Amino acid sequence: MEFVIRPRSRVQIFLDRIPVLGEVLQRPLGALGFFIVFMFLVAVIFAPILAPYDYAKQDIPSMLQGPSRAHLLGTDHLGRDLLSRIIYGSRIALIAAVPSVSIALIGGIILGLLAGYIGGIVDDIIVIILDTIKAFPAVILALAILALLGPSLVNEILVIGLAWIPGYARVTRAQVFSARQNLYVEAERSLGAPSRRIVLQHILPNILAPLLILAAMDLPVVITFEAGLSFLGLGVRPPTPSWGVILAEGFNFIRQTPWPITWAGLTLIITTLGFTLFGETLRDVLDPRLIGTRRA
Repeated sequence: MEFVIRPRSRVQIFLDRIPVLGEVLQRPLGALGFFIVFMFLVAVIFAPILAPYDYAKQDIPSMLQGPSRAHLLGTDHLGRDLLSRIIYGSRIALIAAVPSVSIALIGGIILGLLAGYIGGIVDDIIVIILDTIKAFPAVILALAILALLGPSLVNEILVIGLAWIPGYARVTRAQVFSARQNLYVEAERSLGAPSRRIVLQHILPNILAPLLILAAMDLPVVITFEAGLSFLGLGVRPPTPSWGVILAEGFNFIRQTPWPITWAGLTLIITTLGFTLFGETLRDVLDPRLIGTRRA
């Protein structure tokens, strides 16, 4: 009896090097989410190649047209190609979401580490600050700050990051309280190790997993939130092709044509679904104890 050893594909070798991704792809919903996220990233990276037209190019005689060979998804009220604008809109979604979540993650980790490790009056002050921010709904906080600073993508990123900091700070604080009780931390402290070493080498690496999972699950929420702010005129300004801007402009002409709202809305829903499925599957893989649970 002969055994035939088949050469392994490059994909299999790649997945072996990243075991977490391999486990995610073995689950149907995780694979679907990864595929959607992958296609989203392809649109972001290759937008100049994939977009058939300049997203800002106007063609008034072709305005408010439905799908056709010339314009696969139709045109808006200025004759601009909807497919091109939606493809470039993926860049705005990513540019807004990743920095916003990064600001919230870094700010939350810093505040959570200070509150959880130092404790005492420092903990009390930080908790009061977090409770004050959390007391305002994210939308109200964003409306108030953007009304003062003015609508722009940079201000939008800063506001979203600020509004999301309390969630990360609370998770970090709780994880630090738990990690402080571990034997290896107590041993380091008894040996006279400096606090910086204990925090950076022993506590922080052990609390990053749930924070990164939380960040992955927050990305679709932030993408939707950014679209909402742009829809209200508080985010990026036209002619920048944010999905929220496309929805807002299409809403004004919904009686003439439903296509701008339809395509922008479907794109937002599918992208949000993809990131959510991928994030939840990643959470279940990295921490099986959380299977079947949902964020409060």
